[in-house]
Amino acid sequence: MDKVFLPTKYVKDLFSIDYKMLKEKKKKYLLFDLDNTIGSLLEDVPNDQIRKLFTSLKKDFVVVIISNNFKKRVKSYGDKLEVDYYYLAMKPLGRVIRKIRRKYHCENKDMVLIGDQLVTDIYLGNRMKIDTILVDPIHPKEMKITSINRFIEGRILKKYKSKGWLERGKYHA
Repeated sequence: MDKVFLPTKYVKDLFSIDYKMLKEKKKKYLLFDLDNTIGSLLEDVPNDQIRKLFTSLKKDFVVVIISNNFKKRVKSYGDKLEVDYYYLAMKPLGRVIRKIRRKYHCENKDMVLIGDQLVTDIYLGNRMKIDTILVDPIHPKEMKITSINRFIEGRILKKYKSKGWLERGKYHA
């Protein structure tokens, strides 16, 4: 197994990301997963902390939500945060990244993909040559389909840990 699931960076949560460094690296587009990255499945709308964070981020970046979830849920977050969003994105397929590139006339090197799952978010970013940031899931409650991804992820993490590449809870500096 190679490093196709290995994130560029691994941090605890969205508030631990060094956005100033991303700006210095000329990143212009922040692509966020929704479920268990921005909000838990128990929340129908973004909380105040997330709203404040996204208000601040929009001063320096184009912020986009890309989710495999349904329109109603993704639209709720996108509308409240006043950001562009894509639902039923079918991650890790690259269709949504190609749509974003066309809409914003941008290149993959300008983007960062941020999410909580190796086999959807991180794999998509790596396949498309986009920097990736892995965060811990916000809450243990997940969609049923995610349990399959987590099983696969567990096997990947075991292999990565044995090679000293990645271990949950051991964040990158």
